[in-house]
Formats: sequence, structure tokens, C-alpha cells
Amino acid sequence: MMNFETTTDLLTYQADAVTKLLPSRVGALFMEMGTGKTRTAIELARLRQKKIDRVLWFCPVSLRETVRREIMKHTDTPPGAVYVFGDGTRRDNIPTDAAWYIIGLESVSQSDRVSYAVASLVTKDSFCIVDESSHIKGFRAKRTQRLIAFCEGARYRMILTGTPMTQGYQDLFSQMYFLSPKILGYRSWYGFAADHIEYDRRIKGRIVGVRGADVLAAKMAPYVFQVTKDECLSLPEKLYHTRYIDLSEEQVRAYDAAKTEFAEALEECIGDDWEALPLFRLFGSLQTIVCGFWRRTPRWWDRRAHHETIEETFPHRRLEALHGLISDITTGEKIIIWAKYRYCLGQIYESLSETFGPESVAQFHGGLSPDAREREIEKFKGPARFFVATQSCGGYGLTLNEAAYVIFYADGYKFSERLQAEDRCHRIGQSRPVTYISISSGANIENRIAQALDRKGDALRDLREEIRKVRGQGMRESVRKMVAAL
Repeated sequence: MMNFETTTDLLTYQADAVTKLLPSRVGALFMEMGTGKTRTAIELARLRQKKIDRVLWFCPVSLRETVRREIMKHTDTPPGAVYVFGDGTRRDNIPTDAAWYIIGLESVSQSDRVSYAVASLVTKDSFCIVDESSHIKGFRAKRTQRLIAFCEGARYRMILTGTPMTQGYQDLFSQMYFLSPKILGYRSWYGFAADHIEYDRRIKGRIVGVRGADVLAAKMAPYVFQVTKDECLSLPEKLYHTRYIDLSEEQVRAYDAAKTEFAEALEECIGDDWEALPLFRLFGSLQTIVCGFWRRTPRWWDRRAHHETIEETFPHRRLEALHGLISDITTGEKIIIWAKYRYCLGQIYESLSETFGPESVAQFHGGLSPDAREREIEKFKGPARFFVATQSCGGYGLTLNEAAYVIFYADGYKFSERLQAEDRCHRIGQSRPVTYISISSGANIENRIAQALDRKGDALRDLREEIRKVRGQGMRESVRKMVAAL
């Protein structure tokens, strides 16, 4: 039995969420980033604590410490009652008397050691929470299958996410299945797909639509509380700007060379088999080139050739633009800088450290251990002025309201990821307007990405859709036109 009290009050809409979901043993908090879904889940645990023995909180590895801090912030739980799974956690050394267990989602699929430890903890009286549940949208994924198996015996289950659907209703099947197969009424993905999924007749496995979306929504409605920031918060406005730069001559030559290389591949190896089409490779290469580097494998399509990856770097003006932007911002203002690539992050960190001193720069990326990441967060919340992070690692779960200026050194492909990164400092507790600045070369690849983000879309998905439309007769000429437009 758990024994704790909360130390902070609920906001009105959080109380509404608790009122709706408390009568059911399972539920989903589809609350937009920054609206306090963690605090809401903690309240549900508090109200159920006489019925549950422990909470198992599954979240992305990068969020484990954030969740621990939220529990300590909002409750009087002693530190020893919160156990965070780490590299040394095993079934035979895990404490069994903790009230809260925080487990990395990635570890569930990648580590049998962690999985055995988790399996030993779950009982019928456990409360299992999956935070950022869009990470289990793939029903066949090992992570999803293991979580379902581990937690199916627990009476209380909950999922939390601000982005439940990134592609469509198909993303919700495994999330609802984790809560209970009874919600949608299907025991397998295949039964669900047979009734609701429309597949492309030409491309195997490609989903083009969902039938009966209104029926699915009605089935889920009793178990879901959904709210957006616009509906519940009076946050300050977001301000957007773009700083344009020119490509260097070396970048222009490399940009053209990448397109020429693709044209050679198109002539030598690409037929009407769209699965072999390397447009996505070209797409990625062009974006790295405008960022100042290119990891290439010459004639990679030729099976007879010796394939050796070559890393080329080019002079570029992005760092110069970054320093110019910083000089335009009031001295002392904290700034978040998002980088798409680790290569760029390294250049940014080195340049800012040289100019402002290493104590002024905190970095956050997947190459750091969880403990090191936490030290970097504390560094930013303390003396450091700059927080330099990759969107793939730092774009989820962090609260960085200390900053009201955000620079996107290079934009990613997905609007959902961009929004996640934006909302690290546009959430409960932010009192100032937040300014977002994107650096862009104006190259066609970056214009294309910007247009997709403006449409709240996904640049790679748009490219895939273009490929689908021109598949078949006249394919080569259509692809040439697509490449010319990049």
C-alpha cells in the first residue's frame, strides 16, 4: 500500500480529467504538451493509493529523471521510495519496497535484464503508466508486446501523450489494447485491420485510410480525457522569425554533386521497383550538405565497386548566423538551440564554449549517459546561458521555461517533432512571449521542409506521397523533375 500526499494544487481542467477517469481502472490522458499530464496522473495514483501496491511508470529513457523530479515536486514521497531503473538494475537487486518505479521504455525492448526485473514487480494491484505512449503505437514491436504481456495482469493502467496520432487512427490500436482489448473489441491487430484499415492496392502494407473512425472514437471516448493548451491555458504568444544565409561555393558544388550522383543511380540501377528508389538518401544528403557536411558512399549502388564512406566538410555560414542572432538578443537571456545532427551540435558547442566559456554552454544528446544529461539540465537551470540539444533526444518531456528564445539551427522533417521542441519552454510556468528563430539557407531542400512544417505536415511523408503518385509509366521522367526541384 502506498502512503503519500500531494503538495501542489490541481488546475481546473486537471481536476476535470481526474473526475472523468477515476471511476475506471484504465484511462488515457491525451493532454497537449505543457498542460500538466504528469501532475494529473500523480493525482489519480494518490486517490487510488489504498488500492494499489506500487506505480510502475514507463517513459522514454531521457525522461526518467524528469519524472522522478515531478514526483518529488508534487508529493511528499521520500526520495528512497522512488526507484529509477539504471544500468545495474537486475531482478535480484531491485528493491521491492519502493512506491514508484521509473523504467525506460527503450530498455524494455533492448534489455532482457530490465524486462525480467519489470516482470518480477508487476502484480494485480500495480498501477502501470506508459508516458509518451505514442512510443508503443507499433503493435508488432517488441517493446509493445512486452509491455502488454507484463502489465495485462495489473488492474490499473494508464497512458499519457500529447500526440496520440501521428499517422492516423491505426496508431491508437496498440495504445488502447495496452489499456484493455475490450475497449475496441479486438483481440488482434489483424481483426482490427480487417474491419477498419484500408490498404493501398498497389503498395503492400501501405495504409491509405481508416473506415469507421466515428465508431472507434465513440468506443474510446469513455476512457479518454483530451485537452489542448489553447483550451485550458492562457500562455503568452509564440513569435516566429527566419534568419536566411547563403550557401558557400563548396556547399553549392556538393549540393549539385549529390543530385548528379542520384541521376547516375537512376540511370544505372533503378527500374520500376519503387522499393529500390534512393530518393530518401538524396533528401537526407542535401540537408546535411546545407548544414556543412556530407557522409557519402560513392557509387553505393554498384555492387562491383568497393564501398567506403567518406566524410566531407564544407565552409558554411550557419555558425556566423547563430552568433549574429545571439548578439541581437539581450545579454544574459537564456537560449535553447536545437540541432538536427550531432555533427552540428558538436560545432555549436565548441564555438559557443570558445566565445562565451564552457561554463556557459550545456549540451544534451543521446551520447550522454542519463546522469550526465541530468547534470547538463542542472547546468542550464543554473549558470549556463545556452542549452544545445538534438531534437531527437531533448525534444520530449523536458521543462525549460528559463528560456524565452529558441533557435532552430536546422529544422527537422516532422511538425510533431518541431512542436515538441517548441513546447519545452511554452508550457505551464512560462510568463513571457517565446521567440522562435529558424536558420535557413533558402536552398530548395530547406524551403520544402519549411513548407511542410507550415502545413503541420511531414516532409518525408510528402515525398513518399509524391513517389506513390508517379509510380509506374513515366516514372523516370517524373523522378528527374522531382530531383530538379530539390
